[in-house]
Amino acid sequence: MGFPILSLLTFLPLVGVFFLAFIIRGDQEFVERNAKHTALFVSLFVFILSLMLLFEFDKSDAGFQFVESYEWISLWGMNFTLGVDGISLFFVVLAGFLTPICIIASWRSIKTRVKEYMVAFLILETFMMGTFLAMDAFLFYIFFEGVLLPMFFIIGIWGGVRRVYSSYKLFLYTLLGSVLMLLAVLTLYYQVGTSSIPDLIASPVAANLQMWLWLACFASFAVKMPMWPIHTWLPDAHVEAPTAGSVILAGVLLKMGGYGFLRFSIPMFPEATQYFMPLIFWLSIVAIIYTSLVALVQTDMKKLIAYSSVAHMGFVTLGMFTLTTQGLQGAVFQMISHGLISAALFLCVGVVYDRLHTRDMAQYGGIVKNMPRYATIFMILMLGSVGLPGTSGFVGEFLTLLGAFQADILVAIFATTGVVLGAAYMLLLYRNVVFGPVTNKEAAAMSDVNARELLILVPIALMVIALGIAPNYVLDRTGPALEKLQNHYEYHIGQDMGDTNNG
Repeated sequence: MGFPILSLLTFLPLVGVFFLAFIIRGDQEFVERNAKHTALFVSLFVFILSLMLLFEFDKSDAGFQFVESYEWISLWGMNFTLGVDGISLFFVVLAGFLTPICIIASWRSIKTRVKEYMVAFLILETFMMGTFLAMDAFLFYIFFEGVLLPMFFIIGIWGGVRRVYSSYKLFLYTLLGSVLMLLAVLTLYYQVGTSSIPDLIASPVAANLQMWLWLACFASFAVKMPMWPIHTWLPDAHVEAPTAGSVILAGVLLKMGGYGFLRFSIPMFPEATQYFMPLIFWLSIVAIIYTSLVALVQTDMKKLIAYSSVAHMGFVTLGMFTLTTQGLQGAVFQMISHGLISAALFLCVGVVYDRLHTRDMAQYGGIVKNMPRYATIFMILMLGSVGLPGTSGFVGEFLTLLGAFQADILVAIFATTGVVLGAAYMLLLYRNVVFGPVTNKEAAAMSDVNARELLILVPIALMVIALGIAPNYVLDRTGPALEKLQNHYEYHIGQDMGDTNNG
């Protein structure tokens, strides 16, 4: 493109951090106002760059594009190499899209340490972009685990009553998986002699070692998604996080676990992937059914949406490990769709929480009368979460279930019950909050969404509909890279089976 767009995407937010930290001086009101505008301007510019990347992306190319390699930045075998392919492309755009929305959503709700809050979000954006663009295993690890630090502070400083407990729980859960993943990356480096992700994929290790390395990576990626039964940190983190923290956590950070499976576990350890495939299937089924049942009995709106996220991620892992064309496409599409829908649902909760300061569904009811615009937007997002045809949620769930039916009919039947349960808890949420009798005069007096709230909610709702109507815009660009991944897996599994038969 004539300029290092991937480096700009990754490090431009740090320029904003430098400006905020060392340039802005003055009284508190001046600093806070300029901190907001600086963070918004920088994040919007990053989003524009991500759109340029999307428009210039060659959808027929299955490999990495816009590759930037800086050999002079080399430390302990780590090479600073960035690239984007069909698997990572839309996660980059998603991170660039949601970050300015988070900043606008925090415009009035964050009243203390505003400059530090904006700094934390810009640092978080750098780590998110780096995770999806890194082509070196050590570089990936640094960015992948780096997101934990700003999120720890976002929850621990600007969160709710139990924010310290929730932030430490997030930190400890993620740290345990991180140590094991680091050991796996070091082992790969000493076994293969390089930390380049494409080279590691092209140089598979021995089958017995693959089992241990797969489990080590699984410990990190499963916590990040999170998968059952190591999902308990997520509801606590969501409940205590500020609205924007929940948005970025559900919208982008949870997707890093699925991305890690696609970038590391499946292509680098194909034999281990085949061996552990039944385990992933049944863990996914338990996650879909169990967390859906738990969501049904929640009274806290944020907790309900948090448990629904675990259920939706169960569909992602199920589709991904079918290693079918439909399953892989559905898993990636579901992650993108869920990133939009769950982010917007948390924003919807934030809208009413800012007015009534409670997330208890019993305190609401009948607000369709005084908040018709809010009710309309909420309905679109709720139907997207349910998987109504014409929304992005339908495409992702349909493709993952189609892939599951090809892999294991019994597993697919159990997974389909999650669609029914998902409709039940989301319709219950919508009925209790929007319809029904007016139970609280304060709720009945709430004002409808204002211009700022429309600015952050309407674009997401439109994207949910647009992707539901025209999913091929995503599928055409993710398809070649996922087909390459599938062919790579089938080749090595077929070769392994051939060696076994010859033996």
